Amino acid sequence: MSEQQGMPDPDGAEDLAEFVGLLGELRAWAGMPSYRVLARRVGPLMRPARDIPLTTVADTFKAGRRRLDLGLVVAIVRALGVDGPAVARWREACVKVHGLAKVGGPVGVFGQLPTDLATFTGRREEIARLIAAATQRHDGDRANTVLISAIEGMAGVGKTQLAVHTAHRLVGAGHFTDAQLYVNLRGFEPDLAPADPSAVLEAFLRQLGVPAQQIPAGRDERAAMYRDRLRERSALILLDNAADEDQVRDLIPAGAGCLVLITSRRSLAGLDGVVPHLLDTFTDPEALDLLTRIAGHDRVAAEPEAAARVIEYCDRLPLALALTAARLRSRPAWSLAELADRMRSGRLEAISAGGRAIRPVFDASYQALPDRAQQVFRLTGLHPGPDFSAAAAAALAGITAGEATEALELLLDEHLLQQKRSGRFELHDLLRAYAGEQANSRDSDQERRAAVHRMLDHYVHTAHAAALHVERGRDPLDLTPPQPGVHPEQFADHEQALAWFSTEHAVLLSAMGHAAASGFDTHTWQLAHALATYLDRRGRWHDLAAVGTTAIDAADRLADPLGKAIAHNIVARAHLRHGNYANSRHHLHQALDLFDRIGDVSGRADTHIELARVKAWQSPPAIAEALELAHQAHALYQSCGHRLGQAQTVTAIGWALARLGDYAQALTCCRQALPVLEEFDDRERQAHAWDSIAYAHSYLGQYSQAVACYGLALDLCRDLGDRPLEADILNRFGDAHLAAHHPDAAHDAWRKALAIFTELDQPYAHQIRDKLGAVP
Repeated sequence: MSEQQGMPDPDGAEDLAEFVGLLGELRAWAGMPSYRVLARRVGPLMRPARDIPLTTVADTFKAGRRRLDLGLVVAIVRALGVDGPAVARWREACVKVHGLAKVGGPVGVFGQLPTDLATFTGRREEIARLIAAATQRHDGDRANTVLISAIEGMAGVGKTQLAVHTAHRLVGAGHFTDAQLYVNLRGFEPDLAPADPSAVLEAFLRQLGVPAQQIPAGRDERAAMYRDRLRERSALILLDNAADEDQVRDLIPAGAGCLVLITSRRSLAGLDGVVPHLLDTFTDPEALDLLTRIAGHDRVAAEPEAAARVIEYCDRLPLALALTAARLRSRPAWSLAELADRMRSGRLEAISAGGRAIRPVFDASYQALPDRAQQVFRLTGLHPGPDFSAAAAAALAGITAGEATEALELLLDEHLLQQKRSGRFELHDLLRAYAGEQANSRDSDQERRAAVHRMLDHYVHTAHAAALHVERGRDPLDLTPPQPGVHPEQFADHEQALAWFSTEHAVLLSAMGHAAASGFDTHTWQLAHALATYLDRRGRWHDLAAVGTTAIDAADRLADPLGKAIAHNIVARAHLRHGNYANSRHHLHQALDLFDRIGDVSGRADTHIELARVKAWQSPPAIAEALELAHQAHALYQSCGHRLGQAQTVTAIGWALARLGDYAQALTCCRQALPVLEEFDDRERQAHAWDSIAYAHSYLGQYSQAVACYGLALDLCRDLGDRPLEADILNRFGDAHLAAHHPDAAHDAWRKALAIFTELDQPYAHQIRDKLGAVP
């Protein structure tokens, strides 16, 4: 539109207040569009285009403004119908009325921010938190201080891109429009020293209009002048790639209207007033979006499975994805499947584009570490589990737990490790590969094998210490002493031991697999033995069968009959839980033959008890055999003076008698066993004893006694964390309640049993459903 008669003349403005008034007149000249309508028009006219809040537009027309965003003013003028040379006049008038700053330099917008990448994607929650922190002051004391937000995270996680994008969003919305200062502090550049804060201050002062001859020589004096120049300004300072707190401390202004955004691979927790924003890797949708933006939509959409593999191999790390996508874009003949295959055979080599690669980025972080931290980082790459404790890291490195904790804390500060749960540490997959590379190149085969040996010793000895608490009737194994430098964990009670298994069971499964694959066969079957009871009680019977089978193979390679007998018992327990009675008996007979061969009386007795348990789950004729097997086990335990074993078998005898209908004798047997079981604090067998007593009371018509005894059994098995036993007892508890004419209580017990059976994927669930359906 050409200039029209009646349009306000911006050249007449002598100061900012007059200019804002003329801007209001221009809005009236344009027909007084609402701020909401104007905001919709302004957004597409911004560079880059973005959504502009209604309040941001409205604030531009308010009297008393100290500063205006030049880009926003130009977009508003255009949205009001001004075009051609007249737009330039309004722009020049806006610059003119800002005049000179009180500090003696130009006050215009210092637009030093790097370009906002067109491929930027995701991070909505992180951006929202940063913008909220920058624009909302909830704390009265905080309102008088500069706001410092530190974006921290591992190398390649996208800290700089997030900071730059957030800065552009803030400035585009009319915040921090007096000045934007940016510097790359080169905290982790492999070929360049970190930027000198004094030199950065000199550059900032020049950009703020201070003549060179007026800039002080000393760092402290420069910092003081810098703070003074920004005291009354609304400025955004982006300090990228900071090495540490000392490098940025003097670059923080004093003005309450300023925002400092800092990015670093290192924790800046020691900086006063800093608000940390820890940045994690992308979500799967964010990772796919970035891959699509760079490599091309059609190409990625044509191979969704291969795209998912590429994302997995990059482990959703933004830099890895960007480099991989850029490489794919430069290779139009490649398919995504071909690229994924290349990454499978060597991820770190494949993640590169042009002269950029992921490995040098990791090198910079690793090489800045002290020797001890480098060693711990390298060796954690040998750990097979999803995460690990400080005690496991100490065993790997052959150092004390205190020394390991100190090194791990440093690695956390450097964002080379992650901590998503207290006391647990984990490596990003690409860093795990990098750490393994470093271990292979820096440590000899013998050193690496010794580290794995120490780690496995730690898990075997700690797991067996925990297992002795979890299963009080357990006979301790005669373990080889741990390697020097290994300090197994100890437990005060059953609860601590059970909590340790809950935390470590996935790690123990991984460690066992690693042991089997690495030739540590003794560790393999011993880990299986330590894990078996926990897996059984938690209903993880597929895992139980797998570790038992792996243990059989390991013990077979060792020609170790004790290990093989124990392993057969583990597999037999898994088959029993799945109702495969014939397979269970086969493995138990294999175990019995091996215990006979080595003269292990206690092992033979344990196996007789297990055979009795298999028989007791079957028809009445088999229950009679179970009774005979329990008597045989009792005789064997008597012969070796095993009091707890004798009490256990008396309970088994009582259960078999109850199943055969001899309820009075069953009560006598189980009550006889209880004092010994309580003396040894064997909660599992106590639970079985009270369950058998309750069963007998129920069939004798003594329902109140049955309900009370089932309650005691339930309390014990819940303490144990034995989910299958809890479900079995709840099932019978419901039957007792129904017989006592308490249908609501019966329903409650059955519903709880059904929930556990369903969770464990047990076939008995349908029986509970039938009961619930039959009783109104």
